[in-house]
Amino acid sequence: MKFFVDTADVKEIRELNDLGLLDGVTTNPSLILKSGGKIDEVTRQICEIVKGPVSAEVTATEYSEMMQQAKVLAKIADNVCIKVPLTLDGLKACKAIRSEGRLVNVTLCFSANQALLAAKAGATFISPFVGRIDDIGIDGMELIEEIKTIYDNYAFETEILVASVRTVNHVKQAALIGADVVTAPPATLKALVKHPLTDKGLDQFLADWAKTGQSIG
Repeated sequence: MKFFVDTADVKEIRELNDLGLLDGVTTNPSLILKSGGKIDEVTRQICEIVKGPVSAEVTATEYSEMMQQAKVLAKIADNVCIKVPLTLDGLKACKAIRSEGRLVNVTLCFSANQALLAAKAGATFISPFVGRIDDIGIDGMELIEEIKTIYDNYAFETEILVASVRTVNHVKQAALIGADVVTAPPATLKALVKHPLTDKGLDQFLADWAKTGQSIG
């Protein structure tokens, strides 16, 4: 499974990238706002840090304007992945942008039918929002299972990018289902390493080592 981080915070991205476990980054207009920077400058900084795909989202809703914005975003760096909404205009833009050889992330997916359309349009990634589905009382991970089954049925190459991840359990369930990518906030990715028994075991090892009076090196 690939790990993307869902943030436009350059400091957080650099810290996670230094761990050697980061495969890409996803941003959106809300995250750009939170960063306090300009989209072109922030995206360029991120692309210089991370070698993998960096999703930068168009803000237009009509096809022609989406294509214009996509051209601007694509010039920022070679690893920019154009992010478009799951609308008819967005799917049309996806098809066109993919024909130009650019990566495309189709976002705001909430149904298997939508995911099917995105795959037909040639999307590089489909981003189902599991957390927001959970918020309305439906199990978001069931959607991931449905998309996985459909994509396997027809050997679609579109990668399932599990988004709106709220908990470490979302990550585990996505991995068990066989999703290709998970994108999560920095705090959630860092929380994956935590377990009370790991902390307890380490404390015991260090205490015993101190009693030996030895040093390494």
